[in-house]
Amino acid sequence: MGKRPLGAQLSRMLAERGVEVIFGIPGVHNIELYRGLEQSGLRHVLARNEQGAGFMADGYARATGRPGVAYVITGPGLTNIMTPMGQAYSDSVPMLVVSTCLDETAAMRGQLHQMRDQRAAAGTVCDWSEEARTPRAAYALIDRALDEFDCDRPRPKHIQVPIALAGTPVAEFPARSDAPHPGRDNPVMRQAVAAEINAAKRPLFIFGGGASGLRNDGTVMELLARTGAASFCSYAGRGIVPPDNPLFFGSYLGRPDSANVIASADLVVVVGSELSESDLWRTALGHDGTLLRIDLDPEVLGDRHRADIKVHADAGTFLFNMLPEIVDKDGHSGWTAEEVTAARARWRAETDAERPGIVPIAEALQEVLPKDAVIFSDMTQFAYVSKEIWDMAPEGQWHHPTGFGTLGYALPAAIGGKVGLPDRPVLAIAGDYGFQYTLQELGTAKEEGMCLPVLLWDNGLLKEIETSMAQSQIAPVAIEAWNPDFGLLAQAYGYGYERPDNLEALQTAVKAALAGDGPVLIHMTPAMLG
Repeated sequence: MGKRPLGAQLSRMLAERGVEVIFGIPGVHNIELYRGLEQSGLRHVLARNEQGAGFMADGYARATGRPGVAYVITGPGLTNIMTPMGQAYSDSVPMLVVSTCLDETAAMRGQLHQMRDQRAAAGTVCDWSEEARTPRAAYALIDRALDEFDCDRPRPKHIQVPIALAGTPVAEFPARSDAPHPGRDNPVMRQAVAAEINAAKRPLFIFGGGASGLRNDGTVMELLARTGAASFCSYAGRGIVPPDNPLFFGSYLGRPDSANVIASADLVVVVGSELSESDLWRTALGHDGTLLRIDLDPEVLGDRHRADIKVHADAGTFLFNMLPEIVDKDGHSGWTAEEVTAARARWRAETDAERPGIVPIAEALQEVLPKDAVIFSDMTQFAYVSKEIWDMAPEGQWHHPTGFGTLGYALPAAIGGKVGLPDRPVLAIAGDYGFQYTLQELGTAKEEGMCLPVLLWDNGLLKEIETSMAQSQIAPVAIEAWNPDFGLLAQAYGYGYERPDNLEALQTAVKAALAGDGPVLIHMTPAMLG
């Protein structure tokens, strides 16, 4: 094959490796990445800001399970996408960011888009950040990133290519190796874990986002049916346990009283969860019995929770292969459906009391949304309530910026999700303040011709901050912001617009938006409750 500029070779390589979409913004420093991009078969989605491109890549990856890839320029292009990179790192999202970099910085100052150490800056918010100084290095780094997405905990990677090298004609990239990845499935460990579960009188499972591959495959349902175990899920793990399971405590791990329930179990099995601050909202899990953890990340296995038994493995593979070792107790255990129902009712009431008025609206939405809906939410009180009281069906998905906790996530992430799942119902839920961080991406949704409802929760305040200030005995300040006319804003971007004045009208608007062929902004306010 003849030589091509490295930028063109990289696009062709990504397409050959299975990548279908690039999110990004072309600029004078990265135009070589765009040379021949369309001829490579890649689709490009043009964001309005690199932060939007990063969130789109994140949303695409979460929705599809495939890596989200973004192209950005040097300097501000990279710093703009670092917030999404930090969110993807926190939430274990396979994102690959490819940027260019200046050819020389040590002996030159005052260059366009110059940073003191661009590679190191990106390295603070991703798994690794490397510079490819040769074509061979660029090819090797792309394959390394894609391989690690497959066999390790998926987290964002950054590869930067010097501008001159990106435009240099170079030889073809190598064929990808078909060598299988080594497994971590240990039969002896499987038998030991099964023995612990079989001996437990009151076993409890906690499923996190790392176990999301277990949706719909029957493994979890069979495991819970045989053992009679109760279960929780983290916010990221919703949908793994069917909501009609009578011993399912839901996603109420963050309720303080959940520690007492966990303490009553003689064995706690945590599958694919960090048990982080934003999972528990307390420092300790609360267990008194044996703690058994199954996780792909060895760092998690050695954390502050001090597991008694540690299993370094892919959760889905391990549980599936262990299932034949589990004794069928015909669902009998020390748990009762009555105690689970009582706890859930108690915690739901607490959630409603803490943030009044949101539960009825969330329940109205849940009634009309298809079970296979894909939801992307922002940092907003509406999402905080919904994440607890809204049980997801295994067919659906709900993605939230947990951990890093970035505002402005929902809209661009939903765009990425819709790109990846064009035939599924996808919607965004944002607060009136966070929405304005990335509202310019309304243009991308319109440009792409998407059926994408955006549900805007507008309470006219930074309500969560106001509450926190009051609880800390701080006089509320800087919690009111002037909002634009959201109807005119929607019109300016070519969006449809609805402002329902009651719950029935909200349901009608949502159903119509999902059945339409274009994007719609649905403006929700507390006044809908009358």
